[in-house]
Amino acid sequence: MAALATPPPAPSNLRRIVAASLIGTTIEWYDFFLYGSAAALVFNKLFFPDSEPLVGTLLSFLTYAVGFAARPLGALVFGHYGDRLGRKKLLVLSLLMMGGATFAIGLLPTHATVGVAAPVLLTLLRLVQGFALGGEWGGAVLLVSEHGDPARRGFWASWPQTGAPAGQLIATGVLSALTALMSDSAFEAWGWRVPFLLSGVLVMVGLWIRLSVDESPVFKAALARSRERGKEAEEAERMPVVAVLRHHWRDVLVAMGARMAENISYYVITAFVLVYAVTAADLSKQTALNAVLVASAVHFAVIPLWGALSDRVGRRPVYLAGAVGVGLWMFPFFALIDTRDFGNLLLAVTVGLVFHGAMYAPQAAFFSELFATRVRYSGASMGAQFSSVAAGAPAPLIATALLADYDDSAPIALYVIAAVLVTVLAVVCAKETRLRDLDDGVPGARDAAEPRPAPAGAGES
Repeated sequence: MAALATPPPAPSNLRRIVAASLIGTTIEWYDFFLYGSAAALVFNKLFFPDSEPLVGTLLSFLTYAVGFAARPLGALVFGHYGDRLGRKKLLVLSLLMMGGATFAIGLLPTHATVGVAAPVLLTLLRLVQGFALGGEWGGAVLLVSEHGDPARRGFWASWPQTGAPAGQLIATGVLSALTALMSDSAFEAWGWRVPFLLSGVLVMVGLWIRLSVDESPVFKAALARSRERGKEAEEAERMPVVAVLRHHWRDVLVAMGARMAENISYYVITAFVLVYAVTAADLSKQTALNAVLVASAVHFAVIPLWGALSDRVGRRPVYLAGAVGVGLWMFPFFALIDTRDFGNLLLAVTVGLVFHGAMYAPQAAFFSELFATRVRYSGASMGAQFSSVAAGAPAPLIATALLADYDDSAPIALYVIAAVLVTVLAVVCAKETRLRDLDDGVPGARDAAEPRPAPAGAGES
C-alpha cells in the first residue's frame, strides 16, 4: 500500500495544473457572466420587446436564472462520472458544452425575426450553459486541491476561483469596449453578438491547455486502492451520490449554507448593480460597466491573498470575515451608488467584491476538505450547486422585483443580510478543515472527512 502514496508535485507541474484550471474556469465564467451582463443591458429589448423596460429586464433575468436551475443536475451527472472516471475527462466535456452553447447564442435570431421562438431557443442554450457550469467548478478546484502541497492548499486552490473575476473582467471589458466604440443602435443590432462568438476562439485555447495536464494523483491512488480491495468495494462506489447522502449529508448542508451569502452578494454586486445604477441612480451603462470592470480586477488580485491567509489562520475565520463584511457593507453600498458619482460607485463595488473574495477564496479548499476522495467531486459539486438554485439564480430577479415594488434599496440590502445570517450559521457549525489530508484512503466513509495528522510543514506558508 505504501507504493500508492502520492508524492508532492513538482512546482512546475503544479503551476501547469493551476494554469489549466484557471484558464478553463475563466472561459466558462466569461461565458456565464457575458449572458448576465447582456441580460441586464440588451436582452430585454431583443427577446422581450413587447414588455415594459423593467418587466423586460425581469424576463431576461428569468432566463438568466434558468441556467442556475440546470446547475444541480450538472453537479449530479458530472460529479458521478468525475468520481468514477476521473476529474480531467469531465472538465474537457464541460468546457466544450459551455463554449458551444455560448457561441450558439451569438448566432441566435431575435424576437423581431422569429417571434416567440427566440426566447425559447435562448432559454434552451442557457440550460446547457448551466448544466456545464454545474460540473465545471467541482472538477476544476479538485484538480488543483488534489495535486498536492497541503501546506498551501488554500492558496493554490484559490486560483481557479479567480476564474470568476477574470471571466467577469473579460466579459465586462469586451462589452464596455463595444458600447464605447459603437452607437446604441449598432450594439443592439449586431454588436452584442461579437463577445458571444469570441467564445469559440477562447474555448479552443482552453481545450488545448486542459488536455495537456495529468489526472489527479489523489484520485488515481484512491482508484487503485479500490481495485485492490476487489469487486465488492468497486460495487459500493458505483453510486457516489448515494454515498454522499449517506455519509456526508451534514457536509452538503454546510456547503449549501456557506454558499448563500457568497452567491447572492456576488450577483447583486456585479449583475444587479448594472440595473440599479442605470435605473435608480440615472448613471450611464458605460459608467456602470467601467466600475464593475475595475472592481473585478481588484477582486482577481485579492482572492489568492485571502486563500493564503486561510492557510495560516484557517478556512472558517476568513470565510466568516467575508460574510460579516458583506452584510455590514450593503447599506453603504447602495448609499454610495445613490450619490451618482463614479468614484463612489467604484468604491461601493470594489469594497463589496473584496469582502466577497474572503468567502470565495477559501471556498475551494474548504469544500474539497469536507469530503472523501471517491465522493469528493459529487459532494463538493452538490454542496456548491444545489445552493445556487436558491441563491444566485433568483438574486438579480428578486433584487429587481424589490426595486420595482418598493423603489428603494433598503429591502435589497436586507435580502443580502438575511443570506449572510444563513452563511454565518453554517460556517459556525462546521469544523475547521485546514489540516485535513485529502488522500484519505477510506472512500465514502464518514471518518474519511475527520481531521488527520497534518503533513510536515502544514503550518508554514
